[in-house]
Amino acid sequence: MKFISPKVDYAFKKIFGSQQSQDILISFLNAIIYGGEKVIQSLTIVNPYNPGQVLSLKETYLDVKAVLADGSLVAIEMQIASMAAFKKRVAYNLAKAYTNQLVKGEDYPLLNPAIAVTITDFILFKNTEDVINQFVFQETKKKFKFLDEELQLIFVELPKFQKTLSDLKSLTDKWIYFLKEAASLDGIPESLKEVSEIEFALNLANQANMTLEELEFVDRRGMMLQDEKGRITYAEQKGEQKGESRLIMRLLKKRFGEISVAITSQVENLSLADLESLTEEVLDFQSLQDLESWLEDR
Repeated sequence: MKFISPKVDYAFKKIFGSQQSQDILISFLNAIIYGGEKVIQSLTIVNPYNPGQVLSLKETYLDVKAVLADGSLVAIEMQIASMAAFKKRVAYNLAKAYTNQLVKGEDYPLLNPAIAVTITDFILFKNTEDVINQFVFQETKKKFKFLDEELQLIFVELPKFQKTLSDLKSLTDKWIYFLKEAASLDGIPESLKEVSEIEFALNLANQANMTLEELEFVDRRGMMLQDEKGRITYAEQKGEQKGESRLIMRLLKKRFGEISVAITSQVENLSLADLESLTEEVLDFQSLQDLESWLEDR
């Protein structure tokens, strides 16, 4: 058995947003939002994905939307790479989902709560080790909540989840493991079979149950998203490299005065690792000749 990765947004849409995915989505949302408690009993998927439909590669991201029995709107998104103004986009999408419930002339009491669940394949909050972080409006000093039933932001950071199959105890753990590791499985483990909805999700993700057109699209989509992730990572590294080279050039000019164009060019073309090393070494240099000798060894 081989499974497509739920981290590919198109695959995520197929698994959680198809006509037959209601039970899967109910179990998943109960696990992520309510810690496994069976709070959500029913929901309706908005604009469900049709298994025979192949969406355009031009889509920048895909999400799944559902309306719960109490009218609450939930938007679930998979994001494999960070992007400029990512947090603003998440906030915008939540606000848009909330306000789009009303048409002109309708009254505010008709608004239902909105919840945005965002799964990231990168670390978003470096100041906490928690895999799931949930946000509501609250007062800054005394921390009492406001609008907590109306607007919620929930983030699941997959890289922080380090549990193995033998460690999985809760429904929440099993769903996060599914999201992170499904593509690496060669069968359905017994611990995941215990949750019928996860077993069904794995059957939907089973490559043997997909058309050739779907498999080709998932493959292209996966490569495109990995390329985008690589592009973003490269841009971030180049940004760090540029900032580090500027810092070192300021240090060099402060110590030795004007630096030649040739040396400046050499410094600017150093790798990030070499720039970090040079930052430490530069304090020991007695002259520009020491710097030139160091550069010759690179």
